[in-house]
Amino acid sequence: MYKFDAKDAAEKCVCWIREWFEQNGKGCNAVLGISGGKDSSITAALCVKALGKERVIGVMMPQGEQFDIDYSKDLCDFLDIKRFTVNIKEAVDGIYSAIGDSFEVTQQTRFNLPARIRMAAVYAVSQSNNGRVANTCNYSEDYVGYATRYGDGAGDFSPISCFTVAEVKAIGRYLGLPEKFIEKPPIDGLCGKTDEDNLGFTYDTLDKYIREGIEPDAETKKKIDHMREISKFKLEYMPCFKYFDN
Repeated sequence: MYKFDAKDAAEKCVCWIREWFEQNGKGCNAVLGISGGKDSSITAALCVKALGKERVIGVMMPQGEQFDIDYSKDLCDFLDIKRFTVNIKEAVDGIYSAIGDSFEVTQQTRFNLPARIRMAAVYAVSQSNNGRVANTCNYSEDYVGYATRYGDGAGDFSPISCFTVAEVKAIGRYLGLPEKFIEKPPIDGLCGKTDEDNLGFTYDTLDKYIREGIEPDAETKKKIDHMREISKFKLEYMPCFKYFDN
């Protein structure tokens, strides 16, 4: 029967983060976008445990007014880490303005553009503060492609991408994070829907399918399998034409 050891997973992840920084940025800071939800909260907490709070920087990136930004502030205060706020509204609006009437901006573009602008902002903060960018995606999201390529799917190192949503939450509880960060419903930030509303199934259903092979109803299984198949490219290196052998 499947059993997850949150303590063992967390401690090994902390060791991995330390080793990664030794090899890829000795003395550098971990920089990450902070939403105040489970993924950014737990990634930040792991980085604090691995590197110390002085070497972790949170970046809050509202698009105009953000009704739940207090979660982000509270998380940074709880972990006692430095934080910066970069409001991306003007940047996003500026791109739409530059496009003008050249073509119709699709709804999918309106979903993905803010995520890509946010990642550009995180890298700007990171590059100016001796940083390395932490990716905050979990395995459940990656499994069905629920991340924006070169947006929240980007980063220099990825501490929690091998863990399902249930496993990430278990790590958060082991690390002693308040429940409000662990159980904050992830919202897309555009239309106000939760991730599960957009996906059409719950993370609990997805996690049980991934880890235990417990199949959901036929329609949900078909949807999960389809999303998995069409989004595999997001997790692969860019295909390159090879003319030379080396």
